[in-house]
Amino acid sequence: MIKKLSCIFSPGTDPCQNLALEEYLLGLVEPDECILYLWQNQKTVVVGRNQNCWRECRVTQLEADGGQLARRLSGGGAVFHDLGNLNFTFLMPRADFDVEKQTEVILQAVRSFGIPAERTGRNDLTVGGRKFSGHAYYRTDRACYHHGTLLMHADMEQMEKYLSVSREKLQAKSVDSVRSRVCSLDEFNPDVRVSTLETALLIALSEVYVLPISPLADERIERDALDALTEKYASPDWRYGRKMPFEYELDRRFDWGELQLQLHVENGRIADAEVCSDALDTVFPELIRTALCGVPFEASAVRAAFAAIPAAEAQTREKTLQDAEALLLEAM
Repeated sequence: MIKKLSCIFSPGTDPCQNLALEEYLLGLVEPDECILYLWQNQKTVVVGRNQNCWRECRVTQLEADGGQLARRLSGGGAVFHDLGNLNFTFLMPRADFDVEKQTEVILQAVRSFGIPAERTGRNDLTVGGRKFSGHAYYRTDRACYHHGTLLMHADMEQMEKYLSVSREKLQAKSVDSVRSRVCSLDEFNPDVRVSTLETALLIALSEVYVLPISPLADERIERDALDALTEKYASPDWRYGRKMPFEYELDRRFDWGELQLQLHVENGRIADAEVCSDALDTVFPELIRTALCGVPFEASAVRAAFAAIPAAEAQTREKTLQDAEALLLEAM
């Protein structure tokens, strides 16, 4: 049960520093504590943990224009951040993680401006069917976080310029462009600004959890450890992902998300594999990579490899693995 509420505001707009602080807070959160972290990035595309950044973002154009590419720990799809967007992260022990309750904080804050916000599906918040907030989740053995965007007055032209959303994904959302499926909160109330929205979020957090909020003490953060995490998020290997030669590339969109498989085959065996996806589940791509590497490139061996993957924790992962197996077998 949550007995302590803490809040922290990012001191800067560098995505590598902000994502590093987010991961650091995940390891810092105490039993029975909920930390609300509020942060902003300047001109950044953030891709999900297992996404192919070159397919999701016009990286060359973004960087030529002075923007940055970043990669987060959680799954899900690519998002564009600028100073017209406010990011939130709830961090707490696994036993106290409650998506419904955390989402209620966001909804209550936005509704305090007279905006009829509602939850649509598992991880989107909308007004009139248009999305202003997308959410993703990450967990360790002891703690979890729930984070997302809040579009206040985002630059829609730049969002469409830098995000490379597949036609299949747009069709699945029944829209023609990135811009047509999102909205900014100041369209509905011009009083929505960073300062007013931050205040509304803190009020809503205190009301939903029925507890006072205290600023997170500076002395709880060990700067050398935070700097080491920042280096990780700034490294090219983390941001861009690894490159490997491949002879086979397969991709398809399923009801749970997009999947891309790349296989490097030598002497009749799968020597290496890359699995990219915008699914919220961050674990299954590594399960598939591990299962396939070294396996003969033939249908019976691939079936056996998938059958040997440890039992899924949830039906969603079981379905994901079944779809991945079927996609690969179709090409053999």
